[in-house]
Amino acid sequence: MAKLAAALTIFALAACVARPCQAGYGYPNPMPSPSPPPCAPTTPTSPPPPAIPSPITPSSPPPPYSPSTPSPPPPTPNSPAPGLAVGYYQKTCYRAEDIVRETVRDASKGIMAGLIRLFFHDCFVRGCDASVLLDTADPNSATEKFGIPNLSLRGFEVINAAKAKIEEECGTVVSCADILAFAGRDATYFLSNKKVFFDMPAGRYDGRVSLINETLPNLPPPFATVAQLKANFASKGLNTDDMVTLSGAHTIGISHCSSFSDRLSSNSSDMDPALKTTLQEECKSSSGNDNTVVQDIKTPDMLDNQYYKNVLRHEVLFASDATLLTATDTSDAVSAFAKNAKQWEDKFMEAMVKMGAIEIKTSANGEIRRDCRVLN
Repeated sequence: MAKLAAALTIFALAACVARPCQAGYGYPNPMPSPSPPPCAPTTPTSPPPPAIPSPITPSSPPPPYSPSTPSPPPPTPNSPAPGLAVGYYQKTCYRAEDIVRETVRDASKGIMAGLIRLFFHDCFVRGCDASVLLDTADPNSATEKFGIPNLSLRGFEVINAAKAKIEEECGTVVSCADILAFAGRDATYFLSNKKVFFDMPAGRYDGRVSLINETLPNLPPPFATVAQLKANFASKGLNTDDMVTLSGAHTIGISHCSSFSDRLSSNSSDMDPALKTTLQEECKSSSGNDNTVVQDIKTPDMLDNQYYKNVLRHEVLFASDATLLTATDTSDAVSAFAKNAKQWEDKFMEAMVKMGAIEIKTSANGEIRRDCRVLN
């Protein structure tokens, strides 16, 4: 099987407060020019950094939710990354994954979509270390949470609720980074109507470094070209196939109109005229509010391959979606995924695990720890 997406300070990760913003990019218009991706993450001295795992075989779907009966340990993937393992908490907190799944299950579909995006935005800055959850870290800098691409993130309250339940049963042995990875996996499961489920290796450490100025250079903007997207993903150890696969997450959730307003006003935009007219009406605001719209006009609440059909029909919001048709390799992948839902589902499973193993970047002092309450 082939290998498979304002500076305020309060208290830190222990709070994991929810933000009122809607899911969606929420970039200002016009956007500042993006900076090039930074150099590859440095290697921490301890613990061993997660590396990219070999392709895995999807597991069977999780057993039905049963509060009194813990789920059996999932099977081990072919080659989990060094430092990561499936069933990592079986001895120290055997119900950790069940607790996260139960908490995610009770969230709305919009919040579930936000959890997948939250996981993506965490992993693309400093690796999957939960640094996006921090409200405070460096006294001289706001944290990632307040960077422009992250102002509309949602799902913090789900991570906080899962963390509280886990700590009630097990103490602080489970990292927030792993809770976030499990939540992204479980949101995928529920939004795909339980079609997409996979084992998520765990063993991540929580970062104590979180800097606002690292968000724009690392997170791909909605106006990115296909070349920029390839370079951005490559800098994280992800290839072009992974990039097209993870772009399929745009089949769920909503976006702020400011993230694609240039495509509504430009005569050169290749957006479907009927969709453009509809969006122009939906984005009108007499009060000046930045309205939100669904990203997938066909199946907005389902994680499916409809996104790729929308790309082919020029019924997508972002320039970064439309640009996938401008290169032969990405265009071919779009066409293949549009025709074969199972192929995309399998690759999405693999890409999520691969993204979850992006190497964690630390400071020179190796400021990472397992305690979920990174700062008290």
